[in-house]
Amino acid sequence: MPHSPDELRALVEEELHHLKLSPDLHGQAESAHYGLVGVGGKRVRPVISLAVGEALGAPVEQVMPAALAIELVHNFSLIHDDLPALDNDEERRGKPSVWAVYGEGTAVLAGDALLAEAFRLACRYASSDVARELSEATLGMIGGQYLDTMVPDADLVVVHRLKTGCLFFASVALPLWAVAVPPDEQAPWRAFGKEVGLLFQIVDDILDDDGYVNVHGPDGARRLADEAADNARARLADVIADTTVLREIVDDLAVRAA
Repeated sequence: MPHSPDELRALVEEELHHLKLSPDLHGQAESAHYGLVGVGGKRVRPVISLAVGEALGAPVEQVMPAALAIELVHNFSLIHDDLPALDNDEERRGKPSVWAVYGEGTAVLAGDALLAEAFRLACRYASSDVARELSEATLGMIGGQYLDTMVPDADLVVVHRLKTGCLFFASVALPLWAVAVPPDEQAPWRAFGKEVGLLFQIVDDILDDDGYVNVHGPDGARRLADEAADNARARLADVIADTTVLREIVDDLAVRAA
């Protein structure tokens, strides 16, 4: 029996709490661990990765390094996003952000540490494909953040496709490589990855009264979220696998702002 989303989330949380960071980080590991675990998180991306792996018949242990790598990259981006030079947020999920606790310089290094640790996890696989896919997603995410924070009136669709969509796409693509799915069999999965990232972003904007809501209004954003959810479900229907858990994840994302 595949694990439920809540069970997968608990497995991810357990692994993150016990993740051993490089001893060469010395005291820096404390701030990195705080940014990764101390401020919490939904863990949606690694849960999707593990669910994809189980749908493909792989044990959780096989996909876990890739799933954790994505979460570390995500948290690296959040630590840096909160810095005064970017979003200047003193809180993250109701708790002090890393720079507010440890100072700006330490927060920069904490984010750097998580990024490096993410690629150390991705390099556990015999093939370089996991690390390569993660690198491409990370570069896209950074480009999206640049457009979002440094370029006035940047195209919202492009910003979200990069800033949010790239890591969600990777959450589906990385387990394909971890399980050694042949490239010519990956297309349906990758199509799903594109849709689920868009769904998450639109719903987040609805909850934050921002982004797509500002452009399309509350009702328009809700219609876009419903369309994205329907498209994600349709893409899952094209996959030859038991995608029941992934369908549940899509349904949960869709109703967060219902």
